[in-house]
Amino acid sequence: MIHSNIKMTTAQFAKLHKVNKRTLHYYDNIGLFSPSAKGDNGYRYYDASQSITFEYIRMLKELNMSIEEIADYCKNPTADKFLKIADMKEAELDLEIQTLKRTKKILESKKAQIHLCKDLHEHKIRVEECKAKKISILPYDFLDEDISEIFSYLNDNWSIEQMRMGVGSFISLDKVMNKNFEQYDGIYAYSLGRTSVSNTVVMPKGKYLCGYQKGTWDKASDMYEKMIEYARKNNLSLTGYAFEIGLNEFAISIPEEYVTKFMIKIEE
Repeated sequence: MIHSNIKMTTAQFAKLHKVNKRTLHYYDNIGLFSPSAKGDNGYRYYDASQSITFEYIRMLKELNMSIEEIADYCKNPTADKFLKIADMKEAELDLEIQTLKRTKKILESKKAQIHLCKDLHEHKIRVEECKAKKISILPYDFLDEDISEIFSYLNDNWSIEQMRMGVGSFISLDKVMNKNFEQYDGIYAYSLGRTSVSNTVVMPKGKYLCGYQKGTWDKASDMYEKMIEYARKNNLSLTGYAFEIGLNEFAISIPEEYVTKFMIKIEE
């Protein structure tokens, strides 16, 4: 504890702690934090030793405790009360840290996608070596175009964070080869590591034939034709499902700038 006889006016104390004077007046009026003395002239005077106490009050407020909760604690602080608050807030902070880590992962992923899209002129096809990725899948036939129902369906099964990673679709290679795009096999989203999400599978590591198409979604069939022709010319055997996902939907002003990524596993 700081022991000091230094007295400060409300303005000086507010400046020291970078708060508004009205905050100190309010805390004083409700009995939460009061100056150590009041002069005959009506001025409030704070001891320098009150600074640490004030910062603890600010900390509790930053931890989303209400003024009423803080005031109740400050009326009769005890070790047990403090430990109970500390344990509760530590748990809340751990959850918040995990949320922030997931949000950072989303931003990193989106940044990489946007950089790739900026360099794309019309389309690109290439073979990529990909790591194993966990994805969550859901059946969906794409016959229902009610956006609100689609979002509600996703929200019932996935977290908002997972949807922010991007939601794609997948279709069997047989349908692609037969140019049957009327009914897809399902939708997917990249997993953020939540083990509680059901229907999680692994896209195996290995080589994938990847296509990048700029333009509206109705150009998908053209991209698939180009990819099948590329595979034929390069003696690539494709297998499994074709996966599609938008890369830049939140960073464009016109549909013609939309970039879709297509992936098909190469049999090795």
